[in-house]
Amino acid sequence: MKTLHFRTKISKRGTIQIPENSVLKNAEEVDVIIMAEEKQVKNPMKGEAFVKKWAGILKSEDVKDAKFDYLMEKHK
Repeated sequence: MKTLHFRTKISKRGTIQIPENSVLKNAEEVDVIIMAEEKQVKNPMKGEAFVKKWAGILKSEDVKDAKFDYLMEKHK
C-alpha cells in the first residue's frame, strides 16, 4: 500500500490541500487519518537543573510540620 505523509492546515471551509506531486492524486479510494499536531514544550527542564533551581526553597522540618498540621486539620 502506498502512503503519503505531509503537514498541512485545514482551511476555514474544512478542506485539505494535497501536494501537487502526490503519487495518490488519482487514486480511486484512500483512507484518511487526521491527527492534531501536539505542541511540544521548548527546552524542558532536566531533573538536575530542576533540583538546582528549587533546592532549599522548603526546609525538611517545615514541610513535615506543615504536612502534620494539614492532616490534623483535614481529619477533625
